[in-house]
Amino acid sequence: MEHTLKIAMAQISPVWLNKGETLLKIKNYIEEAAENKCELVVFGEALLPGYPFWLALIDGASWNTKINKELHAHYVRNSITIENGDLDHICLLAKKHKIAIYLGVIERPLDRGGHSIYASLVYIDETGTIKSNHRKLQPTYDERLTWAPGDGNGLQVHNLKQFTVGGLNCWENWMPLPRAALYGLGENLHIAVWPGSDHNTKDITRFIARESRSFVVSVSCTMKVYDFPKDTPHFQEIINNAPEVLANGGSCIAGPDGEWIVEPVLNKEGLIIQTIDFNRVFEERQNFDAVGHYSRPDVTKLVVNRQRQSTVDFND
Repeated sequence: MEHTLKIAMAQISPVWLNKGETLLKIKNYIEEAAENKCELVVFGEALLPGYPFWLALIDGASWNTKINKELHAHYVRNSITIENGDLDHICLLAKKHKIAIYLGVIERPLDRGGHSIYASLVYIDETGTIKSNHRKLQPTYDERLTWAPGDGNGLQVHNLKQFTVGGLNCWENWMPLPRAALYGLGENLHIAVWPGSDHNTKDITRFIARESRSFVVSVSCTMKVYDFPKDTPHFQEIINNAPEVLANGGSCIAGPDGEWIVEPVLNKEGLIIQTIDFNRVFEERQNFDAVGHYSRPDVTKLVVNRQRQSTVDFND
């Protein structure tokens, strides 16, 4: 049925800072989602190869220290360069199973020199084509010590059956103007990806749904202290200060009326599967549509720059 969509939220932990092993884990969960006849599978922010938890655990703001430099270098080496084909096999799986994928990655793009890294949200459609790559506009607080700020190029939406789907990374979801940009593109299924924990998802998921009269799918990672691989650089210093649970999940779905369809799921790793019905969007837009009948573009209007930014333009 074109008006329904079966979604898998992959609430999983990475094989932390290990690109190859985390890719294998992601592939296994895509296969499992396909076996369950899911049409969209969503993974959390920075899952590939993991969130930079060390920044809050080993005084990540200290200037010019060996531990921070070595951990950063290890992180960069395990990041994703799409131009080099790092996601090719994921794309092949999407095509094989005719399943769309949202995947949070740490990206090392060649169009920005190939040394800085970005928290990116990649959308792969059911034909296995990367349709958008949204680099997080503003890394949050200590994330700025390792991630660079992105641009507006990835503020895109995509047709998926009768749905129009778009997504943002973590605290970008608190930014009203990027949200409005996606609403203006016709978004009615909003994907919010998080590094983990219900303290992020439990309020804003329902708020965005009620504001936009859209479905909102929040997908988080999990992370416990025993998930840190022992071969991680400076492993002992990291775990000395780490709590037992660093990310407890909190993946959830709110409907266009702002009420729960799936309440935040805590401390559980695996797929969370739910089918949603597009008709609910039309029902709730009857009395409020933020960019349609309840807007005043003659009074307030948003201008968005979606050019991919680069330091150098060559005129060869």
